[in-house]
Amino acid sequence: MASEKPYHHGDLRQALLDAALVILQTKDVKALSLRGVARQAGVSHTAPYRHFADKAALLAAVAEEGFVEFGRYLQAAVDATAADPVASLKATGVAYVRYALDHPVHFRLMFDCHALEPESMATTSSLYTTSEKTFQILVDIIRTGQTAGKFRPGDPKVLATGRWALVHGIAMLMLDGMLPGKGEDAIALAETIINDSLTSLLCSSS
Repeated sequence: MASEKPYHHGDLRQALLDAALVILQTKDVKALSLRGVARQAGVSHTAPYRHFADKAALLAAVAEEGFVEFGRYLQAAVDATAADPVASLKATGVAYVRYALDHPVHFRLMFDCHALEPESMATTSSLYTTSEKTFQILVDIIRTGQTAGKFRPGDPKVLATGRWALVHGIAMLMLDGMLPGKGEDAIALAETIINDSLTSLLCSSS
């Protein structure tokens, strides 16, 4: 009798996350199943339940992994321009779009996950906490710029939300093919739009 597939191999959890992303390259989220992920990872069909209660939990974990890497993109942009909050805001906007273009499947899932399974985005969830950390990077830039007299007064979270809405819209339009350019040409266009839109946030003396 043929032997069953191994219960796990190496880092089972990571293998399952990677397998889910491979499947999502060609299939809709609704078509993804834990059994299919197990098959892709080369493990038994019961192995995923060792780490994930259901499909929603797996998707939330994939989304959280995306937010962690996304946060690295944003933080690297801040670190490269730490002395200038205006430059940091521009750089994080470009980094936001670059992440979306570099990781389109992850990016879409990150922002679709809460709509698919609203309870997975409860304020006590790990996914919510991780996503909020990435948003806080923008809030901190705004607050630093206000203290330095670079950005106009106002609730930093509200102002950061406006910036988030802008760059997220750019990223989604590019992913959907609604804005021209690919690769670095697309990044250059995003940078131009981001720079042009910054005037509404700057103090008149900046």
